[in-house]
Parts: sequence; C-alpha cells; structure tokens
Amino acid sequence: MYEFFSAHTFAYFYAMNQQKILNATQEFIKKEFSGEGTGHDYFHIERVVKVAKEIAKEENADLFMVELAAWMHDVGDYKLHDGIDQSDKLITEFLKTQSLSDEIISKVTEIVSQVSFSKGNEAESLEAKIVQDADRLDAMGAIGIARVFAYGGSKKREIWNPENPELTSIQHFYDKLLKLKELMNTNSARKMAEERHLFLEDFLKQFFKEWN
Repeated sequence: MYEFFSAHTFAYFYAMNQQKILNATQEFIKKEFSGEGTGHDYFHIERVVKVAKEIAKEENADLFMVELAAWMHDVGDYKLHDGIDQSDKLITEFLKTQSLSDEIISKVTEIVSQVSFSKGNEAESLEAKIVQDADRLDAMGAIGIARVFAYGGSKKREIWNPENPELTSIQHFYDKLLKLKELMNTNSARKMAEERHLFLEDFLKQFFKEWN
C-alpha cells in the first residue's frame, strides 16, 4: 500500500513540476515575442504549441518534450537576430533557469535545430517531427498567407513583381508554402494540411485573376 501511494505521489509531483516549467516557459515567450511584427509573434508560437499537442496525443509522443520544444522553437532564430542563429545559446540560458537536466536541454535544442524549413535539417525523433509539422501547418492556410505578407512587409519586399519575382512575397508561395503538404511527417499533420493547401491554391488563383 505504501509503495503504491509513493509511486502515485511521485507521479503527481513530477507532473506538477512539468506544468510549472511549461507555465514559466509560456510567460517567457509571451514577454519575448508579444508585438513581434514579422509573423513570428507570441500567437504564432501559441498556435504551434496547440497543434503540436494535438498531434502528439494522436501519435503517442512525449507530450512534455513536444510542448516545451514547441514553445521554444523560435527562440534565437536567425530571422529574428539579423541573420545570426542564437538558438542553442538563448534556449540553454532560459532552460537552465528552470533547473532542467543537461539531457533535457540537449533534447530541446536538438528538436529546435530540426524544425526550420530554411535550415533544411531532417527531423529525426518523433517529437521533432511533430513540432516541425505544427510549425509548417502554421505557414499554410489563411494564417500562413497573412504571415507571408507580414514577413514580406517587414523586409520591404514587393507583394508581386512579374518582371522581378524572385524577392516578392508571392514567390514565397512557390519556394516554400506549396511544398509543405508533401513534407509533413505524421499522418495527423497530413490530414490537417489538405484543407490549408487547397486554400493556398485558391488564393493564388484569385490573386492572379485580379492581377491580370
């Protein structure tokens, strides 16, 4: 009886400690990313966390690692630091304040290093695949379209220029967004990607109809 109670008590306090860490991480992200204007704001990260948790439950992944990495996935990103990646440094600095083990910190930084589309790294663990999928889903559909133009505007890119399309926001649809559906790792994400992909295609049809 005593051993049964102790095991359940340990599990309870372990779960409570994990939730405390996740709450602190969320507050840190809210402080760091609120008002960010390139489409990588707090609400983007919050959406990624929500979708990642949903996928993690369906795929039987480590929910704590998925949520923690999803909260941290844009910390130190080169796009937000003048082209210099500071992910490992800034993630490690924060997670150490939460008294996490070096092993967990290493796993989180590894997952984050495999999320970005532009870095081209392949997601290896199930948890990395899930966070990568959730981040990519947020680059699709109506929100993905809004984020393209938010980022493009922050970089002073033209919406579209048929004479010089390479550095326009519309070109980004062809360079990245329309490719994402086929790059999903999990069955759960593939199902979610279908509708969002169709919305991207419909938007482009309407855009060029009005343009021409």
